[in-house]
Amino acid sequence: MERHDGWLLTDLFQALGRRRGADPAAGEPPGPPPDSSDSSLDQLLAACEVLMSGMGEASMRAVAARALAAYDELDDDGKRAFFTHITQAYDADADRVRAAFRRWEDARGAGSRGAEELVRLFDVVEPARQQLLRRMNHAPDATLALVEMRADLRRLMHRHPELRPLDHDFHHLLTSWFNRGFLRMAEVTGDAPRELRQHLMRGERVHPMGSGAELRRRLEPEDRAVYAFFHPATGDVPLIFVEVALVRGLPDRIAPLLEPGPALSPSDADTAALYSINNALDGLAGVSFGSFLIKQVIEQVGEQLPHLTQFATLSPLPGFRRWLGQQAVHSAELGPLVRELDALEGAEDLAAADIEPIRARLLPALARYVAVERRGDGRPLDPVARFHLGNGAAAWQLNWPANNSAEAWRQSYGAMINYRYEPGELERRHEDFVRRGTVALGRPLSDAFPQALAASTTATAPAPAANDR
Repeated sequence: MERHDGWLLTDLFQALGRRRGADPAAGEPPGPPPDSSDSSLDQLLAACEVLMSGMGEASMRAVAARALAAYDELDDDGKRAFFTHITQAYDADADRVRAAFRRWEDARGAGSRGAEELVRLFDVVEPARQQLLRRMNHAPDATLALVEMRADLRRLMHRHPELRPLDHDFHHLLTSWFNRGFLRMAEVTGDAPRELRQHLMRGERVHPMGSGAELRRRLEPEDRAVYAFFHPATGDVPLIFVEVALVRGLPDRIAPLLEPGPALSPSDADTAALYSINNALDGLAGVSFGSFLIKQVIEQVGEQLPHLTQFATLSPLPGFRRWLGQQAVHSAELGPLVRELDALEGAEDLAAADIEPIRARLLPALARYVAVERRGDGRPLDPVARFHLGNGAAAWQLNWPANNSAEAWRQSYGAMINYRYEPGELERRHEDFVRRGTVALGRPLSDAFPQALAASTTATAPAPAANDR
């Protein structure tokens, strides 16, 4: 062990010496040990250099651990410098890529030789920084540390867009490491470990919890449940969690789901409302956990309570207010609507206001926002709509006012939407959305706003029974 540590330190000293401009091969001293006078950034960059040299797995584990420890000591300026360095220093070699491409071009159609050259081309096109990240992942608990590193990168990337290639590398690697097949779903109960409960409180961004009592309200009553998905590399840290309320009928306001009150007997419920879905780790943003994790929750609840007749969400519309404001600039109809909505902001009792004329003009605009408006890639503007429609749900019912919190008004003037999950339709709707961009609409929405939806490409879901709306 002492000999192994000696080799490790020698490699790090030599790398630090090269970073200082010394030449250990010429007999110049490498300088003091890395923990005495060198900055954490210097130690980290030296460790990266050693990781990319030839070494055994035991040495790689030790150097990777030192690299991650040095990273943890950096402030934001140091992290930005590190990200900038590895983006530039460990990029793909353009000359090698061109040469490999020419060899592949020459060998195309030449049987096994062409296949071999294609493999070599794939190898050189991959930036070396992906290999660096894979080698960092040899350290103990490194996978979660790298997820947190990507969260730092994404935070800094807003002001430093030149770091996007590195974020692409992280996304590529994390997508394979966090493959759906590795995930395990479990219900989180009131007696869950304290650390897990704290992760839920920190990770809840849709409807934040300010106290342990609020968390208990979501975990302990018999009409409430939380399901979380875990990965072997993250232990008790949930990747994504889904909060469920058992209710009668589709919920049209969030307050009854969050506030204390008498529990409903599960035998009296007809609806499972998935009212909050959170990705608990910022570093996994954009990493898909598979289209049917929601289906897994529905199957679990449905097996326990087979008498339930519907599964639906009560979801936010986070981009609606911004979109409506943009439309109002050029609309004689929407301009006054925006001013009236702005005047209601902060009102404690909307029920006392005459809001029906506002609702009559607001709901068609909401329908258009969800079902008609598209990004450049043909997908809906709203990110929550993309998530649920991509999971096979149908946009079912619009609700306003549904959430009077300051954040909800900032996002959507307090509007919310129910997406309905019908188990027998999930796969078909998912494929229609992915392949053709089809927005599945429930009849409560499509029948109410035919003019607003005239321009949309939709699939209309069958009408439910009278007591199933």
